[in-house]
Amino acid sequence: MKEILSGNEAIARGAYEAGCLVACAYPGTPSTEILENTLKYKEINSSWAPNEKVALEVAIGASFGGGRALCTMKHVGVNVAADPLFTLSYTGVRGGLVLVAADDPEMHSSQNEQDSRNYAKSAKLPMLEPSDSRECREFTRLAFELSEQYDTPVMLRSSTRISHGKSVVELGERVTGLPAPKLEKNPAKLVMLPGNARVRHPLVEQSLVDLSKAAATLSLNRMELRDSKIGIISAGICYQYVREVLPQASTLKLGLVHPLPHDLIREFAAQVETLYVIEELDPFIEEQVKAMGIAVIGKQIISLCGELTPGRLRTAFGLPQPTVIEMEKMPGRPPNMCPGCPHRGVFFALNQLKAYVTGDIGCYTLGFMPPLSAMDTCVCMGASIGMATGVAKVVSGEEKKKVVAVIGDSTFLHTGINGLMDMVYNNSPATVIILDNSITAMTGRQDNPATGYTLMDDPAHAVNIPLLCKALGVKHIRIVNPLDLEETKRVIAEEMERSETSVVITDKPCVLIKREDVFQKGPVYAVETEACTGCRACLKIGCPAIEWRPAGDGSKKGKAFIDPLLCTGCDVCRQLCKFNAIGSTK
Repeated sequence: MKEILSGNEAIARGAYEAGCLVACAYPGTPSTEILENTLKYKEINSSWAPNEKVALEVAIGASFGGGRALCTMKHVGVNVAADPLFTLSYTGVRGGLVLVAADDPEMHSSQNEQDSRNYAKSAKLPMLEPSDSRECREFTRLAFELSEQYDTPVMLRSSTRISHGKSVVELGERVTGLPAPKLEKNPAKLVMLPGNARVRHPLVEQSLVDLSKAAATLSLNRMELRDSKIGIISAGICYQYVREVLPQASTLKLGLVHPLPHDLIREFAAQVETLYVIEELDPFIEEQVKAMGIAVIGKQIISLCGELTPGRLRTAFGLPQPTVIEMEKMPGRPPNMCPGCPHRGVFFALNQLKAYVTGDIGCYTLGFMPPLSAMDTCVCMGASIGMATGVAKVVSGEEKKKVVAVIGDSTFLHTGINGLMDMVYNNSPATVIILDNSITAMTGRQDNPATGYTLMDDPAHAVNIPLLCKALGVKHIRIVNPLDLEETKRVIAEEMERSETSVVITDKPCVLIKREDVFQKGPVYAVETEACTGCRACLKIGCPAIEWRPAGDGSKKGKAFIDPLLCTGCDVCRQLCKFNAIGSTK
């Protein structure tokens, strides 16, 4: 049977067919949908973890117990999981273990363009890279087999285009006859004391050598000889671009990008006049081919930065661009918080208080955008609290009171807890605002340990964030309604004046939350045209539901208008209007 699947759906299908028993992840675009699709297969125990390190450790435990396990994350999540990952290559596996790293060239939803192939090389792990949904399914199945054959975890690299692009996939059946999981003691292999690790290291190196030699016989690497004037080595989505733009060129299509199949590369290079490596981001393959003593052209014509596209590839080879049919340009849609978002009032207050805001990763990162313009730093998940502590250590006087860290509920549980623990331990006077919207909103409204539900929608213990903060030693904990602008501003201002650590927790849910008992839409608001003076105060909140409608006489005068289809009845705009021109329609 054939289906049209996205790369993420195909990876989930491949894991199911491979006999995977456990799948664990922390959601992150572009990898999120993999776990949301393993959920369809009841044979797989699928779960969200608090962060990527824990997710990988759960998968490791399942593997050590003899079951096949899948762990998925976006590229920056590999940074969080790197600690167990680097030692996992030494211990090896029992049941096959596959780690999917989904890279995001062009940073469509990420803070950097990290190239995960470098992790495979540094951690001494095999890495496969599919070029379409069909290969996502096939390579995932093969990755489990290679994992057990070579006693190693296997990384599978995807990218935004592969994860979200769709193509035809032929489905297979779930494998049978795998050994039943059971406990098996083998401390010499699995306890990485220095003495044991020294024994394991040479075995890891030999495994990579063996796999490199065997790579030429694997179907995932193949030579496609056409015109011998140009030969191109590529992998992943770049292979698709090469075939589209340079259909006559000979290609060496790599599915195994680490270790590289050296013999196959030499054989291919000997059959073409000019050799190119076409790859996104780092010159990962190019540098290794050059180290083999083979002349190759790569980053001289392909940028180190950004996503490769057919258009950019044509430019690199000096080829004409196809004729583009001019279409009417659509108006721009800059990123913005949703109408009724509970974060909006917080950032409005922080802007008014002229706070120095150390931010974090989540929907609330949009607090940086005008007109709110109330975020000053953003580096990685969980960093806001530690950065606030650092800033407070070096500034003095009134400036010390301005330092505020902002972090979401899911991000706080991901890697923010240790930062708050450090803040209390070292008596930092900064204020922390935990934006508890009852969901992991940015990546698609996934549950987390504070929501009371698991990925499989089973009821679960919900972490009590105020009590957790109290357990860490925070003495001053305030809970506010972020839709009440006056209260929010007053409470934040009071806590900023404290000379010790304080926490403010907002308690309104995401407006897109999937449980109706958690969020209920309020009455729709409207502008009374006669009462509106055109002062534009309501526009300062940046709500997408509020429009400015010019007077039509060419002057700068006009009136505000609230789109009833977008309004959620949050009441924030009414609080901004000094002329009582905004009110409920009910």
